[in-house]
Amino acid sequence: MAKAAKKCEVLVLNAIAQVGLKRLPAEHYAIVKESKSPDAILVRSQEMHGMAFAENLKAVARAGAGVNNIPVDELSKMGVPVFNAPGANANAVKELVVAGMLIAARNLVPALDFVRRLDKNDLKKSVEEGKKTYAGRELPGHTLGVIGLGKVGSLVADAAIRLGMNVLGYDPHITVDAAWSLPSQVRKANSVDELLRGSHFVSLHVPLVEKTKNLLNEKNLPLTKAGAVLLNFARDGIVDETALVKCLAAKHIRWYVTDFPSAKLIGRPGVVALPHLGASTGEAEDNSAVMVIDQLREYLENGGMQNAVNFPDALMPRESPYRLAIANANVPNMLARISHAMGSRRINIHNMLNKSKGEMAYTLVDVDSPVPQAAIDELCEIKGVLKVRYLPVGG
Repeated sequence: MAKAAKKCEVLVLNAIAQVGLKRLPAEHYAIVKESKSPDAILVRSQEMHGMAFAENLKAVARAGAGVNNIPVDELSKMGVPVFNAPGANANAVKELVVAGMLIAARNLVPALDFVRRLDKNDLKKSVEEGKKTYAGRELPGHTLGVIGLGKVGSLVADAAIRLGMNVLGYDPHITVDAAWSLPSQVRKANSVDELLRGSHFVSLHVPLVEKTKNLLNEKNLPLTKAGAVLLNFARDGIVDETALVKCLAAKHIRWYVTDFPSAKLIGRPGVVALPHLGASTGEAEDNSAVMVIDQLREYLENGGMQNAVNFPDALMPRESPYRLAIANANVPNMLARISHAMGSRRINIHNMLNKSKGEMAYTLVDVDSPVPQAAIDELCEIKGVLKVRYLPVGG
């Protein structure tokens, strides 16, 4: 009797929506909650820094956008892509940003606290006497500044325009796709400083990387309009909290609405802190799970790479049953060495795709005949090659 093919073991570190997990066929995939050597890892928010990874690990997939909980640099050195789901939770975050603007503009948090403290025996009189303290402002005619014009930022800009607001946008690294999806009414700011000076509301939509750490700080936060509202549904660390506290105390910034509570901010006047609710909707969790699992399957089965934060997008239709997927450092002469290794063993290359992203590169090779283990071993010995996978159809 022929031995059954070993299933691809997928370690799930957090609760992942079932609508996504069901897209991993049980005859080919084993979904587990514990494993020392999984083929792939699915994660949401669990901290992975310090985890030990086996050599057979092929991919890590985050059912969400941010990957700060994943040791991307370490995995890159192993040739392991880290997939995420950009835009899958964009609508959920957009709605929360709009809610945050309304909460701040209409002073809803202190108004709710006021009602909770009312004397029920003299309710009507107390309401009428106290409500003037919480008078707010309407959104139309005010300006929202959006820093970061990716999927979420573009949706926020569009929603604000539909609410009658003016929108200023700043993103020095905007992609062509993002630019096409951006509403034409968005006015361009040439710097963070210019945006802060011109905005009544400011919403942050950039990732937390070295360049964006303390992006808003003691030098530029005072540039905001007096009484401005700052909304942070991107990442903590983008705002310098020490500088923010000073601006809040001076009432220069009237409200700071954030999805990232911190010990320094909780309980301070002018701070509305939510418990990281940005993607906490059933729809967003489903969308993220489906998107990232489809990407993971494509990579595991066909080598196709899409939305990996550490490798380039690389999708190539199969033109042969025999495919090699090679993760390598982005160094000169790599394609020549790969081609030479194939040619020296009389393996004809039918089609080849090579893409690079920063220090990393990725190569797909379709060949006309089966690839022996000796050829795979030779490819693995090429300096700069990080991982080689042989993906024959039905293999």
